[in-house]
Amino acid sequence: MKSKQLNGRVIRMAVASALALGISGLGVNSHATSVLSNLTVTATVAPNCTINTTPLAFGTYDPVTANATSVLNGTGSVIVTCTNGTAATITMGEGLNPKVPNPALPQRQMANGANRLSYALFSDAARSNVWSTTSVSHTGNGLPATLTVYGTVDAGQNVPAGPYSDTVVATITF
Repeated sequence: MKSKQLNGRVIRMAVASALALGISGLGVNSHATSVLSNLTVTATVAPNCTINTTPLAFGTYDPVTANATSVLNGTGSVIVTCTNGTAATITMGEGLNPKVPNPALPQRQMANGANRLSYALFSDAARSNVWSTTSVSHTGNGLPATLTVYGTVDAGQNVPAGPYSDTVVATITF
């Protein structure tokens, strides 16, 4: 019987101690005050685009047989990457050797010294839309997009043999 009474006392003392600690803990926290405030978090995604090109290499032009009556075709590309949803336009300059300066309807020519070889750039495979200051539209999705540049070298040009080249500036506006 004594062990039951002793166990009962131990249990009552443990409960009393726990209550005393809990109550004293409540007393400390009862004087604390909390104030809330919201933190606003913002960011602005900037519209941005990059532009790169791959060369348009026509290969060998043969004015005597193969290209006496047929144009020489070739392709290059413009690679654009724009922020998702950014609307952009891509234009092509006249090149370094225009026959007659006219950005709206360029008469492009590759040069070898004073010699010239006429060519044209198009934005479509049918080679009907001259790619110039008349722009090609693009809306970005955040991933690189390859736009093909279609080119032709006019048939039947009587020019001296040798390497011909030109540089055309591709511009993206957004």
